Amino acid sequence: MSAPDNAPSPQLFFETINAFQKSAALKAAVDLNLFAAIGDAPATATEIAERCQCPLRGIRILADNLTILGFLTKADGHYSLTPSSAVFLLPQSPAYMGGAVKFLLAPGLTEAFSDLASTIRLGRLHTTEHGTTAPDHPAWVEFARAMGPMMVPTSQGAAALLTLDDSRDTRVLDISSSHGAYGIAVVLKNPRTHLVALDWEAVLAVTEENARAAGIANRFSKIVGDAFTVDLGSGYDVVLVPNFLHHFNLEDCTRFLKRVHAALRPGGKVLIVEFVPNDDRVTPPPAAGFSLVMLGTTPEGDAYTFAEYERMLAEAGFKEATLHPLPPTMQSAVVAVA
Repeated sequence: MSAPDNAPSPQLFFETINAFQKSAALKAAVDLNLFAAIGDAPATATEIAERCQCPLRGIRILADNLTILGFLTKADGHYSLTPSSAVFLLPQSPAYMGGAVKFLLAPGLTEAFSDLASTIRLGRLHTTEHGTTAPDHPAWVEFARAMGPMMVPTSQGAAALLTLDDSRDTRVLDISSSHGAYGIAVVLKNPRTHLVALDWEAVLAVTEENARAAGIANRFSKIVGDAFTVDLGSGYDVVLVPNFLHHFNLEDCTRFLKRVHAALRPGGKVLIVEFVPNDDRVTPPPAAGFSLVMLGTTPEGDAYTFAEYERMLAEAGFKEATLHPLPPTMQSAVVAVA
């Protein structure tokens, strides 16, 4: 007889306590170029080991575990990439995400979770005062270089929500611009739009590189500094706020959105991109779970619900707030009118 579905089981405990092994396996595969070694044709462990220039035992065990995890398939002793691995883990793919491993598993981030209990007991970060919100934090240069390809689907979905007046010149401000994917996507869609990117100086060097590569260098300028204190300028048609507000508490978010409202022309729009959980704060899991990342890496950040964004925006002077999921990603856009 099989056990009932609700019978007590230690499976979840062991899967969770050993989850770091899954991250290590994926990182090893990226570091060893294992996905490229397989490519578009099935390969045996011996063939993969030769191409990776590694002993057979380690490659066989790694490939089997990647198959268990769902990154590979295995048939008749040959390993193949899944469709998702072919799109996101082959270096030649335009949607390659392997470069993000260096940022997402950087010691500065992973070590923040080594003693999460202390953070919770203290009610604040126990490792550093500001976490990743510290001025000019070096992690954001790595983020800008590594995470840009991951943002392409989200940025294109966000850009599709905006319609700018093509009969006149328009201006878009991209807050915490980083890789610049969001602002660049909007500018490429609107030939008379000028992009103003705001970030720290070292990060903006990456933004500017990407703007040149996208062919919009003549429609690009930058503002260097702290988004809470630097002069934002005024008269913008759109202000983009992608993946920024989750780093701060509700009061600081509202204070910042008041600055955004003042920088927009009447009728201009703010477009926020975020992980937006439902009101129950446990669904959908990818968005709701992001709050734990903010607990471990920021002093007061969180994953905010749409109801919370509505209140923040209303207090900042905005109206007509709307929520727009951005499939296939786990993020959503919140758009409101000044």
